[in-house]
Amino acid sequence: MKIRKEVKIGAIMIIAIALLFWGANYLKGINLLEKNKRFFAIYERVDGLGSSNPVVINGYKVGQVEEISFLPDNSGRLLVKFSVTEENFRISKDTKAKIISSDILGSKSIELQLGRSNEELQNLDTLESDVEASLTEAVNEQIAPLKRKAEDLISTVDSAIITVSAIFNKKARSDLDASFTSIKNSLETFERTMNQVDGMVKDERNKISEVLTHLESITRNLANNNDKLTASLENIEAISDSLAGANLKQTVNNASIAMTEVASVMQKINQGEGSLGQLINNDTLYNNLERSADDLDKLLLDMRLNPERYVHFSIFGRKKKEAKKEEEN
Repeated sequence: MKIRKEVKIGAIMIIAIALLFWGANYLKGINLLEKNKRFFAIYERVDGLGSSNPVVINGYKVGQVEEISFLPDNSGRLLVKFSVTEENFRISKDTKAKIISSDILGSKSIELQLGRSNEELQNLDTLESDVEASLTEAVNEQIAPLKRKAEDLISTVDSAIITVSAIFNKKARSDLDASFTSIKNSLETFERTMNQVDGMVKDERNKISEVLTHLESITRNLANNNDKLTASLENIEAISDSLAGANLKQTVNNASIAMTEVASVMQKINQGEGSLGQLINNDTLYNNLERSADDLDKLLLDMRLNPERYVHFSIFGRKKKEAKKEEEN
């Protein structure tokens, strides 16, 4: 069957229009012959993001932006549709689509920041969105602390200038000169003192050496007698343990009772009660003893002066008559 010329022309036009549509999309980076996954993200602002801008993962292009439009709720938010050409790449549910600057000239792209969820993102799902800070915001963020520090520094410098101006008036300068003079005198006095100490150390160097030698000898003796010191400490510890184990409280109570009784006895003696009290407080016995001693002294003196009254001594013996008479006397 012969095909009419009009049909051929129509078919050629349809093929040409299809090729033109495919070529236009291909030039935009959209290959209609490939099976792509498409996703959505909602942004408050897009900062210059446009159609055909790349979609990257870790800097590698995996897709591109297809369409940007306002949401129908008149909120001013923007709905961004983008495709991912990597069919076999698994994108988790908690992946975030962040608008970033792709170069120094300010070109924008969408970076997919992969999450850790085990659930896979399905075709035409909506991702969480985020926007990288602009260059102006980043600069302001970095400059703001410097600005605050500069303001604080200016305030400090201003205060320092005011303080310096107050210091360098006439009275302050005179006080400052006096302070420096006093400091100079103090340093000179300190220098003289250090010179004296230095001379003293030189003079007493031998004595210091002897003292150090003695200290070394003492430490050596302590080291040599370490066992004896340990034994002494153990003995002291044993004594302290014995004292701790003894009934010190009962002993102290008994001693207190004994002292109380002794005090009571002494009080009675002082008051003249009892034989010992009478002996101490009454001088009658003393006077009697003194008189007896005086009589004994007189007796001894008489025996020494007149021994014949008390002692008769004869080689041949006495007569019986005289002895009898003497006995009678």
